[in-house]
Amino acid sequence: MPGFPRYPADRIRAAVGLADLIEPAAEALTAFSTTDGAQAPVVVLPLADGGDSHIKAAHLPGGRHFLVKIANWFPGNRARGLPEGGGFVALFDATTGAVTALLEDEHHLSDLRTAAAGAVCARALARPDAARATILGTGRQAELQARALTLVRPIRQISVWGRDHGRATALASRLSRDLPHTEVTAAEDPGQAVQRSDIVVTATASPAPVLFGSWLRPGQHITALGADAPDKRELDGTGLRRATRVFVDSRELNLRYGDVHAAIARGEVTADRIDGEIGEVLAGRIPGRRTPEDITVAKLIGVGTQDLAAAETALTLLEQSGR
Repeated sequence: MPGFPRYPADRIRAAVGLADLIEPAAEALTAFSTTDGAQAPVVVLPLADGGDSHIKAAHLPGGRHFLVKIANWFPGNRARGLPEGGGFVALFDATTGAVTALLEDEHHLSDLRTAAAGAVCARALARPDAARATILGTGRQAELQARALTLVRPIRQISVWGRDHGRATALASRLSRDLPHTEVTAAEDPGQAVQRSDIVVTATASPAPVLFGSWLRPGQHITALGADAPDKRELDGTGLRRATRVFVDSRELNLRYGDVHAAIARGEVTADRIDGEIGEVLAGRIPGRRTPEDITVAKLIGVGTQDLAAAETALTLLEQSGR
């Protein structure tokens, strides 16, 4: 038997909810951008049929733990009747290197911390009166992002769009059931839905843009989080140019992966299109939204300090539930 606790996915799901990770996500983004010596290396392994494996590590100087995470995502598993996400998180003692806990979360903590980061971005950058949202995507993360927005802004209308309208309709039905104070509909025309919205979230695995700059209008906020590998892209170059403020979770990672990387590689924008890191905004080091008319973009790749914060929070909640 191992000398450390192992927690299965069902216990983690029962103990840890989305709301539990919003403040830890904010603290993790801030720490990543403001702590000297913060470490959060990433390896992305593209695999067959659109699948990939993300290997992330993290440590903050002076912290109790360091982390190694493997998060797998295989969208083809949907047709096989298998979960799309899998993997585990390992926490280690930062002084001795001994394993503190193994969290066999099957992607649950990755899902929650990404949604929590989306909520943090909307809280920091969207207009306070933002009430209408569009979610581009129909998977697990799209659903969580919709729920997350209602925790930080007075969302009264949500439109859900996906290439498979049946999946969009099914997601809208689930959200309508669980969010009784929010009108949720499945959109057939993504452009019209975006134009009517105050907040737009892209949560797809698309290799080509799904959100176009010609759809945007002053005052909107966009959180883009699906394009987390070199061959994925959700935003077009026009959208990045029209945005008045563009923030990322990690400047280094966004120059290697996702929408900003793709736009730079095609000569559509330059690296100075990035106005700063979200953690710098949260820390008050740089301004976020400056006027009600700003178009703000938050582009997330996912940094390991978020996983570290999620895992430490989960471990505390699991230990409390055990007692």
